[in-house]
Amino acid sequence: MIGLRLYMAQRITALLMAPFVLVHLGVMIYAIQGGLSAAEILGRTQGSVVWFLFYGSFTLAVAIHAAIGLRAIAYEWGGLKGPALEVGMWAVGVGLLCLGWYSVWAVTYGVAA
Repeated sequence: MIGLRLYMAQRITALLMAPFVLVHLGVMIYAIQGGLSAAEILGRTQGSVVWFLFYGSFTLAVAIHAAIGLRAIAYEWGGLKGPALEVGMWAVGVGLLCLGWYSVWAVTYGVAA
């Protein structure tokens, strides 16, 4: 049963990440084409609830998706099982989530360069 839930969670996060990636790539192309500097980009993202929610949600989906994928690799290639596998998956997921949300916070509410 847990395998089915993890499978579905990974597929759902993949579906969620697809539009996030497309928007992110579009924003990057727009910024490069416009010749925006890092300071100008931060000036546009500082204090933006929309960007905070967008990239915060993107980060959550990535953390879940990556942790489940790495869990499968650790099980199949690394031979991890039981509590070590579960603790490893949670550590990776929480670690990615913390690092990602720290970055999102810095870009949207941190001190501008």
